[in-house]
Amino acid sequence: MVVQDDVYTIILLTIILGIGIVWVSKKIDKLDPMKRPTGIAGAVILGVQAVANTCITNVGKNIAYKLAPYILTLWIYIFCSNTCSLFGLTSPTANLSVTLLLAFITWVLIQIVEFKFGGVKAYFHSFIEPIAPMLPMNIIGKFSTMVSMSLRLFGNITCGGIMMELIYTGAQILSNTIAGWFGATGNVFNFMAPILTPLLHAYFDLFAGFIQTLVFVTLTVVLMGNDVPDEVKNS
Repeated sequence: MVVQDDVYTIILLTIILGIGIVWVSKKIDKLDPMKRPTGIAGAVILGVQAVANTCITNVGKNIAYKLAPYILTLWIYIFCSNTCSLFGLTSPTANLSVTLLLAFITWVLIQIVEFKFGGVKAYFHSFIEPIAPMLPMNIIGKFSTMVSMSLRLFGNITCGGIMMELIYTGAQILSNTIAGWFGATGNVFNFMAPILTPLLHAYFDLFAGFIQTLVFVTLTVVLMGNDVPDEVKNS
């Protein structure tokens, strides 16, 4: 049985994130409650507050406290997965199995919210709205969110990886050409890559990775919030 390289990256990433979370939590535990937090602990607290506020705005305070840990986990895991290629690792989110699983978890949570606030009868009745012949389309529409979210994340990260591979290949050809002017033959050290790729890595890995994380997380919160009644959000 052949094990995909992504599996090793996922295991390594999980271990690193686990160690990092424990380390940061210990630093937060040692903070003086009478002083303003600084450093990595302060940055983490600001991030947690931002996620909590986003959840409160979309789903209300009561649900936000239950949802925020999942949303924060999504933020950390997806962003770190998107930027793995900066360290020479394959991005787990460039694997459709990973993005489909993440989207499936989000989809299940959305269905739970629909059941809880709409009721079982209303949930199944929605499949034949506005008329019964719409049943096939409504079934497709019910699962389209999961498919579209997974494909969007997978496609953008995969595209970025392919673009960087092409750029490195072009940089290698350019390095060989320049070295050939001085009599070198064959493949030489790809000395043009460090010159051409930093800004492109900043875009395809950092910027695009952040944007795709933001899109996935925002869709998760907004789609869940759409099914929460206003009286629950305001309670």
